[in-house]
Amino acid sequence: MSAKNAWRQTVARVVKSEMSVRGVKYQDLSQRLAAIGIEQSADNLRNKVNKGIMGADLLLQILLVLKARPIDASVLEEILTDLNAY
Repeated sequence: MSAKNAWRQTVARVVKSEMSVRGVKYQDLSQRLAAIGIEQSADNLRNKVNKGIMGADLLLQILLVLKARPIDASVLEEILTDLNAY
């Protein structure tokens, strides 16, 4: 897997993990973002998250509305190691 693809998959895993822990679906995420003035459809969010491609601003906004747990370097290293094992 290329480094670029590994990082994109890492973004996807982090966001999906936080959504899963809180039982948040894409429609819920869209509504939470709308509450802070960010308009993103559920379908658009699904595409961006699944591809792991989004701007840093949207990533931070998503983590904020999900009240995400702290992410430290060891978590990122673990995900990247898992991805590079394939």
